[in-house]
Amino acid sequence: MSTPVPNPAKPHAPKPVLERWLETGLFRSRWLMAPFYVGLVLALAGLVVVFFNEAWHELSHIGGMNPEQAILMVLSLIDLSLAGNLLLIVIFSGYENFVSKIDTGDDEDRPAWMGTVDFSGLKMKLIASIVAISGIALLRAFMRLSEGEPIGDRTLGWMVGIHLTFVVSGVMLALMDLLASKTDKH
Repeated sequence: MSTPVPNPAKPHAPKPVLERWLETGLFRSRWLMAPFYVGLVLALAGLVVVFFNEAWHELSHIGGMNPEQAILMVLSLIDLSLAGNLLLIVIFSGYENFVSKIDTGDDEDRPAWMGTVDFSGLKMKLIASIVAISGIALLRAFMRLSEGEPIGDRTLGWMVGIHLTFVVSGVMLALMDLLASKTDKH
């Protein structure tokens, strides 16, 4: 069934005042999301503190590390970095998709992806980051196991199961987005 095309010769009747107020209020309510993004910025600042604490703690022992311990240190720092990237993507994309465009003027440092990541892209970046973080945690557990550190079979089983759940979820989300892009827009 096709949508009727408005007749340009026939002017639209003005909306009732109550309807205009309601729609204006609903539209402006998007600003209620802004405190969430400010809270995520504070979480990002906290993650920076944790990153530097971890780096300071690990790097102070670098002289006595064997290669496996150095790799574990790097994996821990990468894990924190990925979590920070994830937060930044959610902050920028969420704010721009749901609250307001971020005006950076002609700043050459504006990330190329800003303003181009829609909700679907945000979901995919989110699940990809979660899979990467989970994969690093799993790799870290296997590295510790190879060093002789006792890790229970049950714990490893849960870690593998959770990681596979994230991977399957990512594939399912990608398939759903692919199917949605192939259907007619309603």
